[in-house]
Amino acid sequence: MVHIIVDTESTSLAERSALIKTPRKNRKRYPEACVQIMPDPSDAITAADPANNLHPAIVYGPSVSSESQRIYYLVRWLE
Repeated sequence: MVHIIVDTESTSLAERSALIKTPRKNRKRYPEACVQIMPDPSDAITAADPANNLHPAIVYGPSVSSESQRIYYLVRWLE
């Protein structure tokens, strides 16, 4: 993860499996409203629907941005 400070002692920030609703996959962070946390990577891959812009990923967060929005940072796509 480039440019992300990882707090290993945090109880709220963690890597998580997720589905991200986005038409473009070139961003590094996504607002909480676009991210659906999934129980594990296989569930995210199974629930993915690229035709409807729903992509499986591993994300880190949630974190509060400088604009006071809760965001998740993209770690990697699962496709």
